[in-house]
Amino acid sequence: MAISPGSALRPPTSADYKSKAPQLSLGRALVVIGLGVAMVALVSSIVQAARDGSAASIAAQAAWTFGIATAALGAIKTGIASILLGIVRSIWLRVESLKVSLPRLMPSNVESGEVREGSIDTPYGPASVTGVPPPPLPIHRMAIMLWAPMLVMGAMLVVIGLVLSFVEAGAASSDNESNFQTLRALVPGIEFFGEALLLAGISFLLGSILASLRLGGGEVQESVGAAVKTLKIPATAKLFLGLMAMGMMVSMLQIVLYIYVATLDDVSTIDTWLAWL
Repeated sequence: MAISPGSALRPPTSADYKSKAPQLSLGRALVVIGLGVAMVALVSSIVQAARDGSAASIAAQAAWTFGIATAALGAIKTGIASILLGIVRSIWLRVESLKVSLPRLMPSNVESGEVREGSIDTPYGPASVTGVPPPPLPIHRMAIMLWAPMLVMGAMLVVIGLVLSFVEAGAASSDNESNFQTLRALVPGIEFFGEALLLAGISFLLGSILASLRLGGGEVQESVGAAVKTLKIPATAKLFLGLMAMGMMVSMLQIVLYIYVATLDDVSTIDTWLAWL
């Protein structure tokens, strides 16, 4: 899957390269909102620690405080994702402007030589030389395809967890022990899995930025008739992939275990499981 003009990641070629991506402003606004909600959760936590109320009222406050604190993290991560999306689109605006302007600066009497394809060493690391921009790597195709679904599913789960946290608070206030213990396990499981999906979406957007730099740089080199030199994937990127896959597996395991804990009846057993989770 390539990054085609007119897609969510790449503006149409007719777009004004001087324009500013609106996703940048939206992202900053979401980060500010998230920080404000996080401050509310912090104040609620301090009040909760100092109050001398009943166990039910403290549990109720703890439930909705956790819900809005996690929602604040979700808003901040969504804001970061929006900023990264704006960065991707800004990169492609610059690429298109370079593809138009650079060929005009090249001498008209320069003859393009034969491209000798293969591997080379550069001051920036090993690279490959090709006549045309290379196709996206499998991880880049995956990132381009999955960043949006991950962000949408993550945001939905965080919102669902927020709503359930208020339901949990109501169950604690009404002394509905059965529902409270069930939601006590389900809410953090849903919230944490939603946060993991948001982080996955952010990671895939970072991969989309790298794919844009790789493909866009190749297109700029091709536009001036030069051989396309593309850096090879470094070891740190491979480590990134491995750690991300490990994190997603742990995240999927934790939500399965949270669902299992939600089926238990013994409070002490639930407390033990939740401590580990």
